[in-house]
Amino acid sequence: MSIAAARIVPVWVVVPPRCLLLDVAGPVEVLRRANIEQQQWRFEVHYAAARSRLPSSAGLQLAQLRPLPAQLPDDVVVLVSGNVDDVYFAETPPRTQDAADEARIVDWLRTRLRPSHRLLSICSGALLAARAGLLDGRACTTHFSCLDELRALAPAARVMDNRLFVEDGNCWSSAGVTAGIDLMLHWLSRLAGPACALAVARQLVIYLRRSGNDPQLSPWLEGRNHIHPAVHRVQDAIAAAPQQEWNLAALARAANTSPRHLSRLFNEHAGMSLPDYVNRLRVSLARELLQTTRLDMERVAERSGFGSARQLRRAWSRSHEATPQEARKSGEG
Repeated sequence: MSIAAARIVPVWVVVPPRCLLLDVAGPVEVLRRANIEQQQWRFEVHYAAARSRLPSSAGLQLAQLRPLPAQLPDDVVVLVSGNVDDVYFAETPPRTQDAADEARIVDWLRTRLRPSHRLLSICSGALLAARAGLLDGRACTTHFSCLDELRALAPAARVMDNRLFVEDGNCWSSAGVTAGIDLMLHWLSRLAGPACALAVARQLVIYLRRSGNDPQLSPWLEGRNHIHPAVHRVQDAIAAAPQQEWNLAALARAANTSPRHLSRLFNEHAGMSLPDYVNRLRVSLARELLQTTRLDMERVAERSGFGSARQLRRAWSRSHEATPQEARKSGEG
């Protein structure tokens, strides 16, 4: 697909006074890299603030910031950064203007955002969203030091502790600082697919974690702490379509090696066998289907690449204590 035929995703980054620089740079770097890794989606990022020039948490001056737009198209994504009390490596500016600037952002959020927009709040950015009434009735989270303040600002919200991020409809919120990268990778995975999110995570040399309430290493990145290009090519192919009926000969052709040599390479560099790797990704896909659909077990097994529900249950039991049915009933996977 050519870049001209790609679907454009406009992203407006709202920059508050004394913004936490990593809250902006981390998630946006995910989008920049996503534009390199694939061509189906093109992310266009704009920066808006109450003033055209602001200091960041690290003392770096942010300039040429756009005014908060008067109108937003329906497909816009709005990312609200968090901020800090004090700017380091530079003089912290007087606070006389900051309260007015934050009030302008809150008013803009309250009057311009609609249900058709996707709201992503990073770290203490959730506090601005709460002041705008956007978290009422929603599940949400923020940096651990701001949880009590968030509860006070949004008593009608369901504020959740110990979460990397929380997804509630079109309103997503993340915990502190680097958790904004986790949130953005999760959204990217939903939009452009797990293979794209995995490729971005690899380039950023970070772990791709499975979900907002699961601290375990993602199966999409498990076994990839190596630099062997042939094994990575095989893993990329499997991750892009775990439900496909893979065989050793086809994967060996992708790796440009013999089947026997590929098996040895995979065990050596990935730390597991090829069948184990395929099954782990298929179980992860089945887990997602159980959480997001009402398909019966045979259909879940079929769509995730297993020959039968019995085969799925056998593979599932190797990594989960609860059965698939119990996991679906409890909402846990």
